[in-house]
Amino acid sequence: MEVVASEAATSMINPYEVLHRLTSCNAVVVFSSSECCMSTVAKRLLFSLGVGPTVVELDRHATGPAIHALLFQLAAGTHHQPLPAVFVGGKFLGGVQTLMAAHINGTLVPLLKQAGALWL
Repeated sequence: MEVVASEAATSMINPYEVLHRLTSCNAVVVFSSSECCMSTVAKRLLFSLGVGPTVVELDRHATGPAIHALLFQLAAGTHHQPLPAVFVGGKFLGGVQTLMAAHINGTLVPLLKQAGALWL
């Protein structure tokens, strides 16, 4: 599910509220850029596991630049780029490196099940 918002609909919405609402109402959210190859890797991994994440393409979203700035703040103090930014169960998981590491070490699928993104 890709989220695209119109300028008029989001002009009065605080970017923090958009981020909070999306991450608290969806089991898995990927904040992405349509041109980012690492974002594509993260989305393909989730889709291959049977997860249908909510995808927010920040370069196509009216409040994308402001949300991107918030994601920079979340990634501060880490060695990760802010995109893609993956949220599972309302919590910031991290970027593609964290997502891949969780997949490789076997913790991703249980985390996705706990969040309600996978049923099997």
